[in-house]
Amino acid sequence: MTEPNPLVSPTTSRSVTETVNGSHKFVIQGYSLAKGMGVGKHIASDNFTVGGYQWAIYFYPDGKNPEDHSAYVSVFIALASEGTDVRALFELTLVDQSGKGKHKVHSHFDRSLEGGPYTLKYRGSMWGYKRFFRRAMLETSDYLKDDCLKINCTVGVVVSATNSSQLNSIQVPESDIGAHFGMLLDNMEGSDVIFNVAGEKFHAHKLVLSARSPFFRSKFFDDGVEEDEQEIVISDLEPVVFKAMLHFIYRDTLTEDVDMATSSSSPVCSVSETLTTKLLAAADRYGLDRLRLMCESHLCKDISVNSVSSILALADSVMRSDGFTYLKENCPSLQSELLKTVAGCEEDCSSEGGKSRSVWAQLSDGCDTNGRRVRQRT
Repeated sequence: MTEPNPLVSPTTSRSVTETVNGSHKFVIQGYSLAKGMGVGKHIASDNFTVGGYQWAIYFYPDGKNPEDHSAYVSVFIALASEGTDVRALFELTLVDQSGKGKHKVHSHFDRSLEGGPYTLKYRGSMWGYKRFFRRAMLETSDYLKDDCLKINCTVGVVVSATNSSQLNSIQVPESDIGAHFGMLLDNMEGSDVIFNVAGEKFHAHKLVLSARSPFFRSKFFDDGVEEDEQEIVISDLEPVVFKAMLHFIYRDTLTEDVDMATSSSSPVCSVSETLTTKLLAAADRYGLDRLRLMCESHLCKDISVNSVSSILALADSVMRSDGFTYLKENCPSLQSELLKTVAGCEEDCSSEGGKSRSVWAQLSDGCDTNGRRVRQRT
């Protein structure tokens, strides 16, 4: 007699549909100069990635619809990479810059959509509003400040996955060590050193500072700081710069003040006076290489006609330094690469012909950009 087969346990599966969300902040500086560019012409943000796709914000100062006769500004979110039938939720926020928090928000999130998420058929497909805001009202509102608009965008790409009971997976969250160390800085628990920066006190932890900065490691352990030295005076940094540096040391991120200061710096503000540039100098002084690169990246993104003269002035100071002379005498191949880059920029940007000597020529023969001779190392 054949024995019956043992009961087989039932299998299960579950389909999960959710959104992968991401955000982008778009600052439009010089709104009044953008007007008049023409109906249907737009200013585009940098591309940003959400859910494996590239996206961009398009702002139309004179509107997108010819029938509106430039009475409205238009704002759209565009699919900027290859893709077909990409389903997504969107949110556009025009930021109230008065501090009252009365932002203008158009959102698909947190509400039921009768037709479901919006589907973008192909690259270049867009979602948004032809009549986003009446232009005359916008120009007298709190949304426009110092000729600047700020638009925040959130994209939620719809993704589906089927989970099998036999192939369970564990989702590992992103590292939150920066948040934990940030809490340590915020609540000052266990702090064992106080910094006095222009009269403002900052509590910190020697071990954390030493692990992140060779300057502090040397100060606390190699130079033999007295155990009873409770307070250290910092005279080479402003409080806001030191605070931003501590924020990075503990959280490994830049403060929002640095992001906003770089993206909305005044056209008349010298580059050397921005928080980003001061933080760059602090990073170099205290041996924070990652912070230095992050600041350099922010400054590169903000290079414009308004800031290039200040950057050239900083470059002129570099050329006067002993370090540049050392580079010229001891690393000619590296200097050659640097000068080739400068020359390439000149070829692209020059419109004057050959009336003035090039930066290449001036640097090559030891002159600065004003034609003065640079002292040679002897």
